[in-house]
Amino acid sequence: MLTLNNIEVMYNDVVLVLKGLSLQVDEGKIVALLGSNGAGKSTTLKAISGLLKPDNGEVTDGEVIFDGQSIAKRDAADIVRLGIFQVMEGRRVFEHLTVEENLRAGAYTRRGGNFASDLELAYTYFPRLKERRSQTAGFLSGGEQQMLAIGRAMMAHPRVIMLDEPSLGLAPLLVGEIFRIIKRINQEQGTTILVVEQNARLALDAADHVYIMENGRIVLDGSPAELKDNADVREFYLGLNEVGKRKSYREVKHYKRRKRWLS
Repeated sequence: MLTLNNIEVMYNDVVLVLKGLSLQVDEGKIVALLGSNGAGKSTTLKAISGLLKPDNGEVTDGEVIFDGQSIAKRDAADIVRLGIFQVMEGRRVFEHLTVEENLRAGAYTRRGGNFASDLELAYTYFPRLKERRSQTAGFLSGGEQQMLAIGRAMMAHPRVIMLDEPSLGLAPLLVGEIFRIIKRINQEQGTTILVVEQNARLALDAADHVYIMENGRIVLDGSPAELKDNADVREFYLGLNEVGKRKSYREVKHYKRRKRWLS
């Protein structure tokens, strides 16, 4: 459905961020992209959604293929119309509009459809939004704004939703609730999900397939079960040693300097 083949992305004609990255997102699946800060995760999503240009970035090599057609040079609005919707890091809701006005904005690129029923569907997944439908979005909590950003994405009837750090800055209980809703949307609506996360435990529990990025490249991928059994992933991303005991921060930091897959 969505394929990246040997993508290179450069900013300001100088800084090479993605260095021959390849990955595959199959229809109807949840795919997670893990990695530390600066690995290139957000850049990967922007390369797909066409949002590199505002940051003076561009795809300089490789292909982004969606349903058999190349989209690497397409305009961001065209990519949304094709069915790919990115939920940006930090929520990015329209703070001065109400909750319902934000949801209406999500349906802007869509032609036809029953807006009222789509709105009720979004409220079914996010009942808190229905309670606050007339409230100004800027006064919502961080978790409610994240729900609104995902609900707004649903209004576009996307085939693929890309989520950039949905857990960022949220309390653990709220993060768990949001990920349960993400899984429901995937299972009940058949929406394909590509999620960027630093929280490895969340991603491994939610995803059908996981890619791990370091320094602009994919260094490891597999099913969650395979990666949970991988010694490198257990040590560095889950903070566990060979017998399942939690490692100290000092030990994990030392491991970062000696990761076996990069040696």
